[in-house]
Amino acid sequence: DWFCENLGIHHPQQIEFARLNLNYTVMSKRKMLRLVQEGHVHGWDDPRMPTLSGMRRRGFTAQAIKNFCERVGLAKRENVIEIELLEYCLRDDLNKKAVRRLGVLNPLKITIENYPSGQTEEVDAINNPEDEDAGTRKIPFSREIFIDRNDFMEDPPKKYFRLAPGKEVRLKYAYYITCKEVVKDENSEVSELICTYDPESRGGDSPDGRKVKGTIQWVDARSAVACKVNLYDRLFSNPNPEDGEEGKDFVDCLNPDSLEIVESALVEPSVQDFEVGEPMQLERVGYFCIDSDQPEDGSLVLNRSV
Repeated sequence: DWFCENLGIHHPQQIEFARLNLNYTVMSKRKMLRLVQEGHVHGWDDPRMPTLSGMRRRGFTAQAIKNFCERVGLAKRENVIEIELLEYCLRDDLNKKAVRRLGVLNPLKITIENYPSGQTEEVDAINNPEDEDAGTRKIPFSREIFIDRNDFMEDPPKKYFRLAPGKEVRLKYAYYITCKEVVKDENSEVSELICTYDPESRGGDSPDGRKVKGTIQWVDARSAVACKVNLYDRLFSNPNPEDGEEGKDFVDCLNPDSLEIVESALVEPSVQDFEVGEPMQLERVGYFCIDSDQPEDGSLVLNRSV
């Protein structure tokens, strides 16, 4: 202050503010360096890291980070911001920008026995209900499709609105289907469902006006694209890993389930046209982007953003 006052020029205002801290992660460069060097993460751009390169690879947009910073503001006292706020800002931004696509992480085959064999048609799908200018796209549909295994239950509880024996659901953008038969393998695991469809229900409505409460996503068996999906979670299981128990190292708080890899997911064919980092929403699953670290064989890898 003495130096500035004796310069004889405008005295600039000095503002001191605390470092931004997020729970479920560490912001110290020294500790992040240790995570990298000891192999707890796969580099500075690991999507679980709170670095800009890591966040970019995970699918964070610049606008989401700006919105987060505006909401947090400058604090003079050090405090810890809940990571849910950062995730909210990303989800809010992607909801406006990300186009919708269909995909299943845990595929279960369905054969529609009354659908013409060898026939393929295209159904219209909305790209983004939040943006009319995003338009629509065509999705292939045929006799054999895949749904997510989590959307079927052989012995469902009351008020279960997804697919079950004898129950009817709506295939998003397509038809009503009813489960008629459950096929199991030698281990008594469900391997296939035999269903029928209502040809008058194309687009999700029926002429008789009956209501179907359950709507599920699907992909066409002929055209679906196989991909690997990285499901990222919080890097630490302790909300405040830097303030752990006395005598306990912060790496002891690492979340062993911070990365789950799904090797055999299926997505609709248009996902192949996405650029690295371009956001999409797999409907009823989450927001994703194409990983920048793609295999040499050209196979597809998606990262879950939130």
